[in-house]
Amino acid sequence: MIVSIPNVLSPQQLQAIRAALDAAGHAWVDGRATAGYQGAPVKHNQQIDERAPIARELGDMILAELERHPLFISAVLPNRVYPPLFNRYGAGMTFGDHVDGSIRIVPGHGAKLRTDVSATLFLARPDEYDGGELVIEDTYGAHEVKLAAGDMVVYPATSVHRVAPVTRGVRLASFFWIESLVRDDARRALLFDLDTAIQRLNRDHADDVARRQLIGCYHNLLRMWGET
Repeated sequence: MIVSIPNVLSPQQLQAIRAALDAAGHAWVDGRATAGYQGAPVKHNQQIDERAPIARELGDMILAELERHPLFISAVLPNRVYPPLFNRYGAGMTFGDHVDGSIRIVPGHGAKLRTDVSATLFLARPDEYDGGELVIEDTYGAHEVKLAAGDMVVYPATSVHRVAPVTRGVRLASFFWIESLVRDDARRALLFDLDTAIQRLNRDHADDVARRQLIGCYHNLLRMWGET
């Protein structure tokens, strides 16, 4: 399930993050620092060293917004979120086909996190760079994603995906992974569809009894499938 999540960051937050990244200096390192054996040969970009204080500061800003973003919570059902990372692609940079690693070790305390969902939060406007589309493969083919600055896309971490070569400008983004309460993507999709329908019925003030029954079904399915 691929879901676009608009307006994760406000224009003021975007401006602050962009200014901090522009001034990060030596905190920018070779992007292969966090790539596994599969990704390293096809990864050509830069990223902020995840041990740098700026990474934690800016990541905490993003996490604070996601904690209260209803669409993110509904689509992902987060259990734990890996601290956001930041990357940039200049002209000629790219990241070839790969699948994200299944387990990440959270820096600082060594906890292991299962990567059920991948997330890319776009920090540069689409008109600031050419190329750089996030291309996600699924059974329906290849999906090119290039969103407005401040918008985010979430998609199954099991997907083969890539970042197309940038041919002009600079592509800036934050990326991270989520361990979901429901690890199976098909089950998450069913729960997301059910929750979306319930919210629409709530807005329309539909039959109270029917809404309570649907809400009960949602929570009973989450109880059946959820892992904490």
